[in-house]
Amino acid sequence: MRLNMHIRQFARGDSGTMLVTWGLTFVVLLGIAAMSFDLGRTGITRSELQAFTDNVALAAAGELDGKDDAITRARAAAANLISDRKTFGTGGSLLSGDTDYTLTFYSELPEDDTAVLTAVTGDPAEAVFVRAEAAPSTVGAYYGAAFAALTGTTRPNEQARASSVAGFTQYACDITPLMFCIPPGFSADASIGEMILLRSGGNGSAWGPGDFGFLDPAKVLVDDDGPCAGLNGAQLDACLLGAEGSITQCFSQRGVDIEPGQKVGIRDAIFNVRFDIYKAIMNGKRNNPDYPPAPNVIKGVVPNGGGSCIGSNEEVSPDTVGLPRDDCFGSGGCSRYGDGNWAAGRAAYVDTNYGGTDPHPGASTRYEYYLEEINAAGGPGGNGSILSGLSETGRPVCSPNQSADPQRRVVIAAGIDCTANPISGSTTDVPVEEFVKLFLTEPVGDDGASPPTVDIWGEVVGSAGGGAGGTGDAGIFRDVVQLYR
Repeated sequence: MRLNMHIRQFARGDSGTMLVTWGLTFVVLLGIAAMSFDLGRTGITRSELQAFTDNVALAAAGELDGKDDAITRARAAAANLISDRKTFGTGGSLLSGDTDYTLTFYSELPEDDTAVLTAVTGDPAEAVFVRAEAAPSTVGAYYGAAFAALTGTTRPNEQARASSVAGFTQYACDITPLMFCIPPGFSADASIGEMILLRSGGNGSAWGPGDFGFLDPAKVLVDDDGPCAGLNGAQLDACLLGAEGSITQCFSQRGVDIEPGQKVGIRDAIFNVRFDIYKAIMNGKRNNPDYPPAPNVIKGVVPNGGGSCIGSNEEVSPDTVGLPRDDCFGSGGCSRYGDGNWAAGRAAYVDTNYGGTDPHPGASTRYEYYLEEINAAGGPGGNGSILSGLSETGRPVCSPNQSADPQRRVVIAAGIDCTANPISGSTTDVPVEEFVKLFLTEPVGDDGASPPTVDIWGEVVGSAGGGAGGTGDAGIFRDVVQLYR
């Protein structure tokens, strides 16, 4: 009887129930804490791996300039420049070298960021993007394992993964929108001092080395804040090719749109304001400060009948000559590309302009000679005569707006390998091998044809950018390396 009573009392009693509740709650809280610790360790590891792959991808992408050794340099940069550490996970704490990641190169990315990358390439000329994927790191679920042991469940380990995609593009900004075809293997820095005769190719014809043309046929890359903003038609062409200042927006080395140089409305006058010659469409520009001549305009041409301006009345100077071409052009030893030897022409230039005594024997190229002449006459901002007692002083006499920049006679043109990239007529998205600085040695000629043949004689000053070297000091060059994923 007493036993039954105790059983009934125990069944009705609620003493100690909170202990059971707290016990169950403690188990749940322990599980949450265990999961928090494990998830936190995994999250930290993923963040560390992500930072590592970001840096690896950026380092590798910075070398993807389209040259033959681009991929080799990209792998070396990633392996040698980037190291990091991770706190948790298998594989050791040091992250360094290509055992901790894999690199895959792509020619393009899909427009949808969630789409799978498929355009894998091993061609350094086409490799624009690179994906760095970290070696997976297993993060042990130690706290979760203890909880699992108490509850009889299973807590798997976590794998931390990370990948990053970066790309490289070089942009040339504020340049003359010109292009020309280079021969295979051409390097501007290896061709300094050599002359190139640029000829306009015919509409629809195949392009060959030396042919020149124009960039941006649709005129969408005009600088909205520059002197050409708001212009159109022939006036816009005249500004883009003849004005000084912020002319264009940025052209991508990866692909430019081109059109042939045989273009109606493009005449010698547009280029020749640099030589203090104002005629035809440029006749009203001589007082416009956006169209100044260079600080050295020796050209061997003077006004016919006197006066200070050359319009349509020019004649050969009786006692001065302009800078000569490579000797091989006169002898027939070369046709489009010279060899940089202008010894005979130099002697004639010195004899005529300086009475036979070379005042600048240390100048080896025509561009260096041109700069020495400017400096000897008081610098680019000065007014001192370059030549004395002759028909030309060497300084502008027609326009009152002499440029203070010696590079006024330097144009930057996109050098395109037209053999590797067969083109005819107007073509879009053509890759640029490098942007080349060309010094205009003489006024651009006009043979009277219709449309006119605009021949440009230029001496290679060097690479402006996009190649193995160059500083881009005649334009603005930007190497853009960025993460895409």
